[in-house]
Order: sequence, then C-alpha cells, then structure tokens
Amino acid sequence: MWKWIVVLVVSLHCSNALYFHIGETERKCFIEEIPDETTVIVNYKVELYDPRSGGFMPSSPGIGMHVEVRDPDDKTILSRVYSSDGRISFTSHTPGEHVICMYSNSSAWFSGSQLRVHLDIQVGEHAIDYANVAQKEKLTELQLRMRQLLDQVDQITKEQNYQRYREERFRQTSESTNSRVLWWSLIQTVVLLAMGFWQMRHLKSFFEAKKLV
Repeated sequence: MWKWIVVLVVSLHCSNALYFHIGETERKCFIEEIPDETTVIVNYKVELYDPRSGGFMPSSPGIGMHVEVRDPDDKTILSRVYSSDGRISFTSHTPGEHVICMYSNSSAWFSGSQLRVHLDIQVGEHAIDYANVAQKEKLTELQLRMRQLLDQVDQITKEQNYQRYREERFRQTSESTNSRVLWWSLIQTVVLLAMGFWQMRHLKSFFEAKKLV
C-alpha cells in the first residue's frame, strides 16, 4: 500500500517544476495524463534536511531514489533505483493516467530526517533537446524550426486523439451507468408488482377462509 499519494494532474503542453518533502518511510506518487507514444522526461534533485542550519543541503552520493512508473493498465513500465540527482525518461504506449512514484531507497541513512525532492516534468516536444538535435543532425536554423513545428503538430494530433479517447470513455461510462439505473428501476418495479400480486392473493385467500368459517 502507498503510504502517501499526491495526485497531480499536469497539463500536457507544459514543463512543470515543483518540489515536495518526503520522509524516510514515505512514498509520493504523481498522476500524469499522457497520450500514447509520448516521451516524458523527469529531471530531479534530492536535498537532505540539516537540523543545524534549519535548511536543506545537497544530499550525500549514497542517498538514492527508487522510481516506479505504471501505465493506465497498472503495468510497470519503469522500476529502478537512481542516484540523488538525475534524469528519468520513459515513453508511454497506452493513453491515460500514468502514475509516477518516488521513495527513498533506504531508511537507515536518514534517521527520520526529511528530504526535499525537486522535480521538473517535461512532456512531449518539451522533452526534446533541440540544441542537441541540431548539433547531431547538423541542422540549419530553418531546418531546426521546421523540425520543431512538425513535432508540435505531431504532439497536437496525439493530444486530440487522447481527448477523443477520453470522450469515448466518458460516453461509455455514462451509457453503462444509465443502463444500470434503468435495469435497477425495472427490477424494482417487477419486485413491487410481484409483492403486490402476492399480497392480493394472500388477502383473497384470507377472506375466503373467513367466509367459510
């Protein structure tokens, strides 16, 4: 069981920087809505609380974070231990809510201290390092700009498909709920009619028995 779950639904078009505090036995999880075949990069840095100064300081190299990523079907697509400062990268294969969980790899080092974890989540074209792409592929400024525009169009198409997928799921849920409500109402009506019929027959038998007496 997750001791703590932090639900954070992040916009698909943005790069989001944040930080959170985590104890030695805590597990923090984030929900990211991601279209299919979309790259996600998470840059993070862990700081250790210093009781002498009352602030946070860079953590020792021995402190690491276990990162686990699950897709909407609850399948694990990433599970490994990283260092105290690093970069996580994965690609979604199923559209929907992906759960990203982080927790310390050991409690023995911290002795009840708090950690501060800085996160920078980048989704889609925001996760692409275009400066590195231009250098590797030797692209001109115009070619690089065209590459960025094509990637943006591709990402918008994926997001539109994801929105249609969400609408279809919502429609199916609504239809299923309405169907269950209808059947439940019909069952209640049938039960009430059956009980009324049984009571009428019971009363008829009772009065007939009284007349005979």
